[in-house]
Amino acid sequence: MRRLLVAGSVLLALAGPVAARPAPAPTLPSRLADTGGGTQLITAQAAAAGSTTGTVTWWNLRRGTWVKGGSAPARFGAKGLAEGASRKQGTDTTPTGLYDLPYAFGVEAAPPGTVHPYRRVNNRSWWCEDNAARSYNRWVEPRPADCRAAEAEHLIAHPTQYARALVIGFNYERPVRGRGAGIFLHVNGRGATSGCVSVPAAAMDRILDWVDPARRPHIAIGTRSGPTAITRY
Repeated sequence: MRRLLVAGSVLLALAGPVAARPAPAPTLPSRLADTGGGTQLITAQAAAAGSTTGTVTWWNLRRGTWVKGGSAPARFGAKGLAEGASRKQGTDTTPTGLYDLPYAFGVEAAPPGTVHPYRRVNNRSWWCEDNAARSYNRWVEPRPADCRAAEAEHLIAHPTQYARALVIGFNYERPVRGRGAGIFLHVNGRGATSGCVSVPAAAMDRILDWVDPARRPHIAIGTRSGPTAITRY
């Protein structure tokens, strides 16, 4: 018996220490500088600042760990992405940063299960993007005289993209003139956006069924690396 124990000890010594299992890679939200303090987060990540496509993923914070709820292919601005704090209006870039999601809206009714505030679009619904208007970067209904039609978006004129959407709180709480207006997470159109983030219609419905204002949802937009890396926000 003693000889067997000695032999076993020698074999273990020759084999060396048992290899430890590698720790799981940290999830994307856990690598962000800030997630907004809530328990729901959407990440919209592109490969580089010049990219027009990427991935949208929605996450739930459960017992201190971010768990993936779902994901979908995403489209960004036709000119890529730009730092939100210095972005210029009319550049066809999607602003990077961390933003809240004030409310949802749509030409169509909210999908069943939606609890996020939801506004139904009608023929009088506009989004004012006129820098000279008092209602800059706001939903207006009807369009006021100081918000020129040429500098506003008639929401019902985009029944595909705005079938259902979420307002992204970029430049929203205290709007800076000339920085940009009307940035949404919405349904895909024919190609890249004018600065919004878009996903397939089925994914938009899933997101609206998932998002809950009581859980303080936010969206983080950025690139894999560089000055606009999503992990900076």
